[in-house]
Amino acid sequence: MNLLTVFGLFAVTAMVVCYALEDRSRQFTLAFAVSCVLGSAYGFLQGAWPFGLVEAVWSVVAVRRWWLLGRSNRPTTRL
Repeated sequence: MNLLTVFGLFAVTAMVVCYALEDRSRQFTLAFAVSCVLGSAYGFLQGAWPFGLVEAVWSVVAVRRWWLLGRSNRPTTRL
């Protein structure tokens, strides 16, 4: 097992764990986005550019979801 394979295993394992725990905290959504970026890097580094591209899109989706969760938790101020 080479270093790139270990990196890919870590990235994909982190994605699965963070995805499973997303309902517990908004921070897991952000961690999922970061792990998708790592998965994307792995895909491009190993030459599987479609996988890298899909993971990059997933990271954007996850960051958007994290952002929207933060906005929905803010108290509203009425003047």
